[in-house]
Parts: sequence; C-alpha cells; structure tokens
Amino acid sequence: MSSSHMKRLTMPRSWPLTRKTDIWVQKPNPGGHSDEMCMPLGLILRDVLGLAHSQREAKRMVATRKVMVDGRIETDVGRGVGLMDVLTVGEDNFRCILDQNGKLRYRSISDKAAASKLCRVMGKNTIRGGKTQIHLHDGRNIIVEDAKQYNSGDTLVISLPDQEVSGHHAFGEGVQAYLTGGSHIGTTASVVSRDIKRSSKANEVQFEDFGTVADYVFVIGADKDLPLEVKE
Repeated sequence: MSSSHMKRLTMPRSWPLTRKTDIWVQKPNPGGHSDEMCMPLGLILRDVLGLAHSQREAKRMVATRKVMVDGRIETDVGRGVGLMDVLTVGEDNFRCILDQNGKLRYRSISDKAAASKLCRVMGKNTIRGGKTQIHLHDGRNIIVEDAKQYNSGDTLVISLPDQEVSGHHAFGEGVQAYLTGGSHIGTTASVVSRDIKRSSKANEVQFEDFGTVADYVFVIGADKDLPLEVKE
C-alpha cells in the first residue's frame, strides 16, 4: 500500500513550496498527470492560492461542491490538478501552467478562457472495430473514426464542462508552441522545422534561436491562450 504523503525534501522541483518548513507533504492521488506536472487540490487551496488556512479547511471547501476541476465538481483534496487543467473555486477560475523557472503556477483566467482547455496528443492506437483511440497528456482518451484525423504532437481544444473536442492545432512549421521542459521552459516560440529521427533518439524541433526535443513542445493557438503575462 503506497503512502499518501512524501517528505518535502523529495517533492518534485516543479512544486512552488518551501522544502524545510515541514517534514511531510501530501502526494497527489494517482491520475492522468505525473507527480511533476500536478499538485494535490488541498495543497493548491492552502499553500498556493491561500484560500484555506489548513488541510481541514481545504476539505470543508471541497465539501461545499463549489470547487471544480475541468468543469466537473471535485470533492477529493488529493486529486492532482495539473498542466492546462482549469480549477474553479466559487466564481474564480485558475489555469495550471509552468513558469520560466519550471514551477507550477495556478493563474487567474476569465470565464471565457475557463470554458476550454488544451490537451496534447501523446499517441494513438487502433482498438476493436477499427476505431482509433487518441491518448491525451492529462490521461484522458478519446475515440475517433478517422485514424489520420489527429497525430502525435497535435493539440486538441476540449470544451468544458461537456468534454468535447471543439478545436485542433496541428503540429507543423510556423505554429506557436509552449515549452514544457528544457532550458526554455515556460516560454513560447514559433516552430521553424521538425526533425523526425528514424532511431531510438528523440525527435527534435528547431526554433529560430534554439532547438529542443519534441516531447517538450506543446502546440498552442496563440500566446493569449495561456495566462503567461504575469512576471514572477
């Protein structure tokens, strides 16, 4: 049986918390995001947004059923809220992004922005009936009829709260990309070219001034799609 806590000294570097104030910190429950790309809801409410003074208060907040993740009511303080997720607390909306220091940030967004989220296509496979299952970065899977409709590296726009695909950003030259890893994490840049390797090496993407591996490239429609303008 795995523990629901871990030592603060070993928590992911992406968590914007102090390491030496306490010994323990809550772990996110298993879900679609990796531990490095999400934080437990209770910790966000208490330590990041400051809306609760204690874990008990955070539990009371979610018990009111006024806390939602991706447009759906969430009552579990251990639920991991990760990259691109929309967190709604009462009338306020927040989106999880990575800043230029690689820290997870939950930044305020408008009601209009909270009506959708971006999901990166991580892969796809064929399932029974000849249909294609698309795997997205937040752990969800969608089924489509046309195998060539979406490719790995593309980004889908998911409408909230109905969870339907409402848009599509294809991965290609000239598209705007948000970087989720490497030395340029948290910044946006325009794709110049894509280098697909015919080996076990990682595919690479070239930008005007630098290059990075394809896994760090998250295609977006435009910079305004993400709450990036706040300087830390």
